[in-house]
Amino acid sequence: MESMIRDIKLAPSGHDKIAWVKNFMPVLRSIDEEYSKTKPFAGKKVVITMHLEAKTAYLALVFKNAGAEVIATGSNPLSTQDDVVAALVEDGVTVYSWYNCTNEEYDMFIDKALDCNPDMIIDDGGDLVARIHNERPELIDRIIGGSEETTTGVIRLKALAEQGKLKFPMIAANDAYCKYLFDNRYGTGQSTWDGIMRTTNLVIAGKTVVIAGYGWCGKGGAMRAKGLGANVVITEVDPIKAIEAVFDGFRVMPMGEAAKIGDIFLTLTGCDNVINEKHFALMKDGAMMANSGHFDVEINKVDLLKNSVSHRSVRKNIEEYVQKDGRKLYLLAEGRLVNLAAGDGHPAEIMDLSFGVQFFSALHILNHHQEMENKVYLMPEEINTKIAQIKLKALGVELDELTEEQKAYLAKA
Repeated sequence: MESMIRDIKLAPSGHDKIAWVKNFMPVLRSIDEEYSKTKPFAGKKVVITMHLEAKTAYLALVFKNAGAEVIATGSNPLSTQDDVVAALVEDGVTVYSWYNCTNEEYDMFIDKALDCNPDMIIDDGGDLVARIHNERPELIDRIIGGSEETTTGVIRLKALAEQGKLKFPMIAANDAYCKYLFDNRYGTGQSTWDGIMRTTNLVIAGKTVVIAGYGWCGKGGAMRAKGLGANVVITEVDPIKAIEAVFDGFRVMPMGEAAKIGDIFLTLTGCDNVINEKHFALMKDGAMMANSGHFDVEINKVDLLKNSVSHRSVRKNIEEYVQKDGRKLYLLAEGRLVNLAAGDGHPAEIMDLSFGVQFFSALHILNHHQEMENKVYLMPEEINTKIAQIKLKALGVELDELTEEQKAYLAKA
């Protein structure tokens, strides 16, 4: 199969990026060292649909070194880095992706990747699973299973499973402790504000930041905004998460009230139409909006454009929408994932944990798919523990151990 990328001559820069992140990903390095010798994925085709930047590239290479034939395609039109995918192609991975592809090209790339007739899939957001089930059912019999990286994708998978329509086992990698406790909270928190700050070049301190959603990603976004000196407001639909936000020291109110006071709005819900025309009408002149949920549907771009008298790009990754009353509202990164479309994504040390989860999820399916049902699974707890142990060892952190007497005490009825 021949790759479809922007320019193979960009590869040297991509190699440098991959080499850099490798220095800070000890879990993947440990996995690579062990499984490049035993090659458990030999003879298997693995399709990876993810944000194609340096950290994901290293994961793809680890799968390749473990024996797999790897085919990769992007999970977001604005997150593919053309130099990184060029480097991947030079290293023997088939890639179908380039930066800023059209929706038609995005769909074509997914189909091209699936044309390999994969044995396993690594998905990010559920587009791969949806395409297989809805449009490529001829591939189902060969696929032994896969894993899903995001909250949005897991929601889609569970809906499919509840309807009895999921045709192969999937592991919710997103729901593993070593993923969501770190990736969704610390990774999203840091990378989102990195994307916003490098895009706007504005101070965060003193501004009112409205965070839509107080799941793990919302917690991370709120925590980092508070650390930067912002006045943080949370909007929620879940009473328990709302109480948690209050106890964490944040104001909680409906979006209809928050819209009147916010300077920066950040959506992290996984739902659609979170900010729409009734909210745009209330916003202050100069209000900025960004999204770190998987799809670009949380901020209603149709409403925003419909109620604007003019629309233009004023800075890279910033669009200005002038309202009928003269107010200017700003949308960052087209409402797509601002941490990837306008930044470099999660830090390498965070993705090291997440991608350890992905590799061991795939290995678990490889070894156990025959006894697995067509449903969504959590990753076995012992794998979480193993990943944490590898990471702590790399950090030089030692733990206490229970004595035999303590183990006996805890085991008593």
